[in-house]
Amino acid sequence: MDQQHTNPEEQTPQEPELEQVQELEQEPEPELELDLESIIHEFAELSDENLPDPELPSEMLPNTQVPSKGDTIRMDLSSLPKGTYHGAAPIEEEDEPEAVPEAPQEDTEPFSDQWEPEYEQPMGDYTPPQPILFYPPSRLKELKRKLVAGPEKIYYQLMEKGIGKLQVLLFISLIVSVICIGSTVLYAFGMVQQDRMRLMIFGQLFGMLVAALLGSFQLIEGLADLIRGRFSLNTLLIFSFLLCCADGIMCLRELRVPCCAAFTLQIVLSLLDTIHCRRTQIHQMDTLRKASNLTAVRCAGEPVDGKTVMVRAEGQVEDFMDNYAERTLPEKIRSWYALGALAAAIATGVTGWVLHNMSTGLHIAAVTLLAAVPASFFICLSRPYDILQYRLRKLGTLLCGWKGISATAGKLLVPLQHLDLFPAGYVKMNGVKFFGSRNPDEVVAYGTSLILADGGGLSPLFEQVLESRNCHHLTAENFRRYDGGIGGEVRGEPVLVGTLSFLQDMGVEIPEGLRVAQAVCVAVDGVLCGLFAISYEKTRSAAAGLHTLCAYRKVTPVVCDGDFLLSAGFLRSRFGINTKRLKVADAELRQTMSQLEPDPESPVSVLTTAQDLSAVAYGITGARALRTASYLGLIVHMAGGIIGIGIMLTLTLIGALHLLTPLNVMLYQLVWSIPGLLLTEWTRLI
Repeated sequence: MDQQHTNPEEQTPQEPELEQVQELEQEPEPELELDLESIIHEFAELSDENLPDPELPSEMLPNTQVPSKGDTIRMDLSSLPKGTYHGAAPIEEEDEPEAVPEAPQEDTEPFSDQWEPEYEQPMGDYTPPQPILFYPPSRLKELKRKLVAGPEKIYYQLMEKGIGKLQVLLFISLIVSVICIGSTVLYAFGMVQQDRMRLMIFGQLFGMLVAALLGSFQLIEGLADLIRGRFSLNTLLIFSFLLCCADGIMCLRELRVPCCAAFTLQIVLSLLDTIHCRRTQIHQMDTLRKASNLTAVRCAGEPVDGKTVMVRAEGQVEDFMDNYAERTLPEKIRSWYALGALAAAIATGVTGWVLHNMSTGLHIAAVTLLAAVPASFFICLSRPYDILQYRLRKLGTLLCGWKGISATAGKLLVPLQHLDLFPAGYVKMNGVKFFGSRNPDEVVAYGTSLILADGGGLSPLFEQVLESRNCHHLTAENFRRYDGGIGGEVRGEPVLVGTLSFLQDMGVEIPEGLRVAQAVCVAVDGVLCGLFAISYEKTRSAAAGLHTLCAYRKVTPVVCDGDFLLSAGFLRSRFGINTKRLKVADAELRQTMSQLEPDPESPVSVLTTAQDLSAVAYGITGARALRTASYLGLIVHMAGGIIGIGIMLTLTLIGALHLLTPLNVMLYQLVWSIPGLLLTEWTRLI
């Protein structure tokens, strides 16, 4: 019992018998187990060039045996073809083999007399990729550097000055002007007693001095213009102030009311002019400093049919900064008129001095100078620009100086591309119908080949359809364009692509009852094979841009896209515009417009920070409206001033000095300010 419970490890091992030793020597050597880590390491180091050729016979392949399931850990060979490992015997799969799919059946049935086409499922909404604008980092960095050094710096300087103080001064000067006008009206109706006349005169002179103090910035600016060799309305305002002061001193001696009310009204409008100018500059610099890319609109090098073509190119910051502060032609004309008005007023005053006396001469000179410049003359150029720039700011558009504005005059052609009318994502395919026994993939390939050869706006859409069906690209030969469609040969077969009416005109039989408003039809060898329903969704930007372009005389938008569906009737129904001034370019005109290049010598008219059609369209029409409003404002106010000088001279010559009252002068100012203010609203009509 004690021997049975002894520990077997403590027993001394017995030597094996001789026969057992011989049997062990006769047994074959055991197979070496594969080292898993070394196999993985060697397998990772193998490149495609070092892998054995699978087409070599098995004798030439490496002698690599697959270890048995019980000897080593099984390797994951899922990345290799099933059942093989470098020429080894196939490994049996435990899973059942997959069922072989049946051959696909034909999509359509043979065409019969009774039209029963097979309908395919709608392809869904296809959104073409957005166009990627290539702006290198160096270009963007340089653009930002220029913006920070120029427009952004000026913007913060203007914002530091602000317009709040000017608005306060305007409000106070308006109150002073109303008081002066009210007292003048009371005096005209005989409501001022004779013993209060001196107080009345002192009140008028005090109000004029307060108004001059509030408008001291305008007076100082006028003096600076005179030192720089210019003569502006603010310079003329200084002479009006001096003449009114001299006339006021004479009024105290003669107890008559001076014409201070008209002067205070001019100060009010002069302050308003400064506010308009500063606010316009703030809006311009704010628009430009936020830009990440700039597009310039300028005249092409050559006209087409006697009309100037406005083309787009890459814009620069200098296109605006070099021209925005330059004096415009209307400002120069106004300056020359102001100098002439001063000369005419002095001449009229001298005539009154000669015919009457010095006091009467000073009074006539002051009244003539006030009548020569209607109050709204100060804002006839700044207010239209301020109204226009406030609207253009929302679109990211700037006008580049008066030279660029003048370049938009005359007859214009504005080329429009497919993305201008229907941006990416707004042209979709609703569904497809196939007819006859021809393979649908072949129909798609045939139609796409002609549309790609045409290069219109439908190319990205049909190219996506072609790729979604895994079809091959085919080459179209003998390509031709027609009115409403295109044609050519693909693989030796005649193919027509276009609208239903176009195919009918070409002799293709159309099934009865087939009515689709917007569809691309494909006919092969004179037989209708496919119909692709297309939907166009309009955008507010495109609709607004087309409306403003078609509303202006001498401005003709030209559709330069190869999409045969974009006809004048379709655009009229889709956008609700008058297509009388819209033109759809034919193949020859489209080729001519595509070869036009911007004239580097011509000034940039419009600079935009957006790619929308409305930004370009409103810039062109806005420049034309501003030019018209400026010239009309000059004509009306200069006519009013010349008529005023003539009236004063006539009254001086005939001796009717009793009509040169402060009330009559003020009423004359107000009467001519009404049409002047109405003309400043011209730029709201774009």
